[in-house]
Amino acid sequence: MNLPETVSPPRPAMIPLADPGAAYRAQRDVLDDALGRALDSGWYILGGEGAAFEQEFSAWLGAPHAVGCANGTDALMLILRGLGIGPGMTVATVSHTAVATVAAIEMVGATPLLLDIDPDTYTMDPDELVAVLDDPPPGLPPIRAVIAVHLYGQACDLLPMLAACETAGIPLIEDCAQCHGATLGGRKLGTLGHAAAFSLYPTKNLGALGDAGILATRDTALAERISAIRQYGWKSRYISDMVGVNSRLDELQAAVLRVRLPMLDGGNARRNAIATAYDDALAGTAITPPVRREDATHVFHQYVIRSPERDELAALLKEQGVGTGIHYPVPVHLQPAYLDRVALGPAGCAETEAAAREVLSLPVYPELTDEQVVRVCEALKLVAG
Repeated sequence: MNLPETVSPPRPAMIPLADPGAAYRAQRDVLDDALGRALDSGWYILGGEGAAFEQEFSAWLGAPHAVGCANGTDALMLILRGLGIGPGMTVATVSHTAVATVAAIEMVGATPLLLDIDPDTYTMDPDELVAVLDDPPPGLPPIRAVIAVHLYGQACDLLPMLAACETAGIPLIEDCAQCHGATLGGRKLGTLGHAAAFSLYPTKNLGALGDAGILATRDTALAERISAIRQYGWKSRYISDMVGVNSRLDELQAAVLRVRLPMLDGGNARRNAIATAYDDALAGTAITPPVRREDATHVFHQYVIRSPERDELAALLKEQGVGTGIHYPVPVHLQPAYLDRVALGPAGCAETEAAAREVLSLPVYPELTDEQVVRVCEALKLVAG
């Protein structure tokens, strides 16, 4: 007897952790028009598109000055150089960050000092910052700046950090690579410190179609110095008034960013709606959802959960067709390039190391469909139940 063959239903496609291609496809017509406009102009470096984006970003952020550059790492580097930070100086930051933060410090020849994090928000522990500013670790050059990293889409506990830096007479720089549009006390992040650096990498809340960056400051003299430094130190063409670099935001990326900037607040609202759905799915489970800081808005560049069984959880979600990632799997001070040669604060980054073993990022970007969000929520309930 011949029995009919059974056919298994096709498995749904994997939901990726990030999908920059989906963002392009959703905006194809307006992006193609913008790229065509930039190409037709015949001016591809430091032209009208870049100048207009700087003005529009400055107005949206609420900072008097914005300067475009090649990427977010360079944005931090340019701020440090503009402030005169270099050899014989220490810059305090965190180890639970993209390595770019520390790389920028070393690009100017300064010494990084890596501090621990608050285990709830994964951002710099302000008490440890106060401690090292009051009593710096021996053997280090003097601390001359602090880079506060706003992580995953929400603010550091910035006010006590700003007060400590003011007392010490040093600038606080905001690393805003993951917090485009987030606020603290009703003010957008990037307007509270002396200057702020934004990455515009394709997967950021505000992303280009390649590498790009921008920095912001209320310090007019600093903005003017950085504008020169980013192009060989020129104030007049071919004449270097100071030692500079080549770090310019090209016109094609500026044109893309001009299209996407007006869409940013709506995209952040969609991210928050997705995050709320995930919160509801995780309610009552052993998985720790993201903590929201009071008096702040979170823009969910990443939706980061925490579990001692992180690796098993990631494998189970993969079986359900949900992609995940780890931000960040190895703290900077434990990576081969930095191991045993960067200074740590008195806490020894113990909370940082614990977080690196347990954090897991879920898909959260505006182009996720409602059906995909439901699938992620169902998968979370299944694996956490």
